[in-house]
Amino acid sequence: MSLTDAQPTENGPRAKPSRRLGLSGKLLLLTIPLVMIAGMLIYVPAIANFRINRLNDRLAAANTAALVLDAAPSGMVPDSLARQILTSIGARAVAIKMGQQRRLLASADLPASIDHDIDMRTMTVWRAIIGSFEMMLETGNQSIRVIGPAPGGAQFIETVIDELPLRQSMYRFSRNLLLVSLGIAMLTAALVYLALHFLFVRPMRRLTASVAAFHDDPENAARIIVPSQRGDEIGVAERELADMQRDLVSMLHQKSRLAALGLAVSKINHDLRNLLASSQLLSDQLASVPDPRVQRFAPKLMRSLERAIAFCQSTLSYGRAQEAAPDRRMILLEPVVTEVRETAGLANDASITWISAIERGFAVDADPDQLFRVLLNLVRNAAQALEGNPRSDTGTMQIRITGRREGAVAILEVSDTGPGVPAKAREHLFEAFQTSSRPGGSGLGLAIAAELVRAHGGDIHLVEGTIGATFRIVIPDRPVELLSVRNERARA
Repeated sequence: MSLTDAQPTENGPRAKPSRRLGLSGKLLLLTIPLVMIAGMLIYVPAIANFRINRLNDRLAAANTAALVLDAAPSGMVPDSLARQILTSIGARAVAIKMGQQRRLLASADLPASIDHDIDMRTMTVWRAIIGSFEMMLETGNQSIRVIGPAPGGAQFIETVIDELPLRQSMYRFSRNLLLVSLGIAMLTAALVYLALHFLFVRPMRRLTASVAAFHDDPENAARIIVPSQRGDEIGVAERELADMQRDLVSMLHQKSRLAALGLAVSKINHDLRNLLASSQLLSDQLASVPDPRVQRFAPKLMRSLERAIAFCQSTLSYGRAQEAAPDRRMILLEPVVTEVRETAGLANDASITWISAIERGFAVDADPDQLFRVLLNLVRNAAQALEGNPRSDTGTMQIRITGRREGAVAILEVSDTGPGVPAKAREHLFEAFQTSSRPGGSGLGLAIAAELVRAHGGDIHLVEGTIGATFRIVIPDRPVELLSVRNERARA
């Protein structure tokens, strides 16, 4: 493998990034030139300062020699001694100016002309930097006259020196500074590399490894990253990644449960429909029995069997796809509520008090079968909540259904006096498999009810601050234009 390694996935080979030059190596390669640039920024003023110091040293030595030569009687200093003094200070001549008189104190092998004049009294930083690099770029041994302040009453002192020794000293200083800068750069780069590696690179590798491992098995909760206690951005990223992975695992488990449920229902659907069809044939025969009680309950039994067969034919439409569009029309709510009570088995249940507070003639623009399913799910949930509450007594077990109209909006409420909805369950109240805490419960009732209500363009929510649980359903009427068009089509 050269730059990438191929790793198969469900969608084909997945490219694996090269490890030849990781984040640590890039940081190291970036740190070294940055340190070298910092060294160069230090070198520029350092070489200029080195040259100035050397020239000041020459002037200081020239001042000392001038004191000696000026103190001796005129003509009493032999030429050999003067040469020795000049050689010791590295100069070819020393002169001093006092008032209008300029005296040459000593000289030896003076050049025919002076190539450069350097006045240390007016030296600036910029001129010092430029002069340093100009001197290092020159070749040969040129002569320089250096002028500086003189001690005592003299105006200035000047000395003539060779440029080559000073240039060679500057070269040696540059080489030494370069070696020191390289050493500092390598040490700094190593320290920066180690610091960045332990503070950032290792946590980033841990995040990357966790993402890759989770990608290979997203349903395994053991692959969720364990966040560290860091308070910086990496710690926040670890905690957010852990939360995201937990949510994804929960969602995948929910999807798997839905898929398994759909598969199980599809297997039993055929036989269940046959059994219900046989029951329907038997109920048809009951219609011919002259018993008044049979004549009273036979139509309701046939209606229940028809609904059950329709549900089986849809093969749990909530898990498979989505509900059919509602066939809406204006229907009276009172008969639907009465049928819901009888279907839920509460008509003859004396332990639960049934209260119906519906406005007289109250009508809802809805699909009657879907509205029946919504109310049946809510009533069954309320009845099961009351039966599962050990602290309730017969006198306080109530289910109340109210219906009223506010303009073009129908408002229905189903409430009970049970223990209410736990705070933890309210976060995912209308999600499938999330709210059922009863043994054997599927957790689909509220999810199906919410889907059917939303199909009508309405809303369902839990009312806060009530005794027990109160669910409010809001279903707006369709626009008048749509109703008139539909009526015209029906008449046609």
